[in-house]
Amino acid sequence: MGKILKDRKLAVRQSFLIMLDILLLNMASYLAILIRFDLNFWKVPIEFSEAILYYAPINTILTLIIFFLFRLYHSLWKYASIEEMANILYACTIAEIIQFIGMHIMQVHVPRSYYPLNLVFLIGAVTAARFLYRFLRMFNYRYRTDNKSRIMIVGAGQAANAIIKEIMISSYLDGNVVCAIDDDEDKFNRFIQGVKIVGNRHSIVAMAEKYQVTDIILAMPSAPRTETKEILKLCKETGCKLKMLPGMYQLINDDVSVSSLKSVEIEDLLGREPIETDLNEIMSVKDKVILITGGGGSIGSELCRQIAKYEPKQLIIVDIYENNAYDIQQELLLEHPNLNLVVLIASVRNTNRMDVIFHTYQPDIVYHAAAHKHVPLMENSPNEAIKNNVFGTYKMVKAADKYKVKRFILISTDKAVNPTNIMGASKRMCEMLVQTYNNRSETEFVAVRFGNVLGSNGSVIPLFKKQIIQGGPVTVTHPDIIRYFMTIPEAVSLVLQAGAYAKGGEIFVLDMGEPVKIKELAENLIRLSGYKPGRDIEIEYIGLRPGEKLYEELLMDEEGLLSTKNKLIHIGKPIQFDEEAFLHSLEELDKAVNNETEDIRTLVHQIVPTYVPSKEE
Repeated sequence: MGKILKDRKLAVRQSFLIMLDILLLNMASYLAILIRFDLNFWKVPIEFSEAILYYAPINTILTLIIFFLFRLYHSLWKYASIEEMANILYACTIAEIIQFIGMHIMQVHVPRSYYPLNLVFLIGAVTAARFLYRFLRMFNYRYRTDNKSRIMIVGAGQAANAIIKEIMISSYLDGNVVCAIDDDEDKFNRFIQGVKIVGNRHSIVAMAEKYQVTDIILAMPSAPRTETKEILKLCKETGCKLKMLPGMYQLINDDVSVSSLKSVEIEDLLGREPIETDLNEIMSVKDKVILITGGGGSIGSELCRQIAKYEPKQLIIVDIYENNAYDIQQELLLEHPNLNLVVLIASVRNTNRMDVIFHTYQPDIVYHAAAHKHVPLMENSPNEAIKNNVFGTYKMVKAADKYKVKRFILISTDKAVNPTNIMGASKRMCEMLVQTYNNRSETEFVAVRFGNVLGSNGSVIPLFKKQIIQGGPVTVTHPDIIRYFMTIPEAVSLVLQAGAYAKGGEIFVLDMGEPVKIKELAENLIRLSGYKPGRDIEIEYIGLRPGEKLYEELLMDEEGLLSTKNKLIHIGKPIQFDEEAFLHSLEELDKAVNNETEDIRTLVHQIVPTYVPSKEE
């Protein structure tokens, strides 16, 4: 039905243009004769009027055919550009040449000046008919006063030219570009698509106030991330809504348009280039069965997405939370209908269930992402943290060893380094388990350690967004607290690459870039939401939570650092410890947590000497 309506609309538009052209080309013919005789109707010899009238049907049919050949009835004239103008010139010129030849063949006589005059009038009439709609839209855009938004464009290059042009001719964005900014002084006080370039980046705040700007579009797709961060910092001071072109590839693909704009996200303010990892050479999983625990979580689900692209023999998702498992299952089935996918609801703490799963599916590679990760919650329920993280991993490690899994990759955390909380200490014990079993198993056991990921379950970004929607305050634990950040896809791609480098026993450490102050993160997010920190939305400092510290470390003091082929992936030198004593201590810890011992922190400290519980204020 939609296609029928579209075809009908196209037919009506084409019919209108054809009828208009019939009128215009015949008017152009008679006007050419009239001009020849000084616009005096009575001076025009009757034989010339009869000649034009006699040849009019032939001229009309031939001209319309030529117009069809040059697609003058198929272009979208509201987007008309130099190419459409060229087609009009070619079509009208050829039509005039054919008219000249036809009139001579049929011995239809008109003054010699008729042909150039007719050509000029024909081109003018057809051009006016085609461009009139666009001219009216531009006139309306330029002088209307009821716009919902007043837009500043930062960057006065090719991308800005395309964006301004589309805003003027399209109804996609109801706004008016009132000024442009560019650092090139030669462009100052000049115009781009009729929009004045009013200054450089340091003028952004002042010009936004002067021109009452409500929206800013950053049209600098080729600018490095560090420069973009600096400009966005200035834009945020205006309190305007921010949008930007995602990247340079839009210019390469000629795909610069309003629809390709995206809202500025918090990751755009991290001040570093996105991490790009080529997995094509290392992801040979077509003949392998991959098992992912915690496959419905933030990291686990992204592992599933990236591995599914490389067509594993079978992908097995294990998760205790059915809603998450269902969501990633439906997503993968939609994106990869031929994927051999198995989704199982199970707890890694259930020994018999894990034994059955490993026996049934015989996985080649296991990514162990299942864990309790919320630091304050685990401080209040330390026994559950140990049961799930430590002994859940222990059971997975034993199963991997028993069923001769080729490789086992543990997802660890920077909180395992000099831990001040139970969660971090539990993950350090998991790393020790991996190291221990690697020395006594055919399976290659490794761990990959990284910091916070943007947008993951329990991260500060979703919390801050909720608090901003509610009108604040935004709660930050301490003005000096810092964290390392990486996006989920970045972290997972590095995890996969680290797993490919594994030979067994390594603790891979991902380079998370420069640490970010959580206070600045909160301020940036408030500004991106269109508010001003401290005035519209307050920031409230609530003190460090139980088990939390001001900064995280990626390496323990005792560890050295070895490089890999990827400069963002390092190998921490394993710490020497008594493995037999460690396994014996785990037996005591198992009894303690299952007996629900009130405080197991002393016992945990004996196993992980670097664990020093933080003192609650």
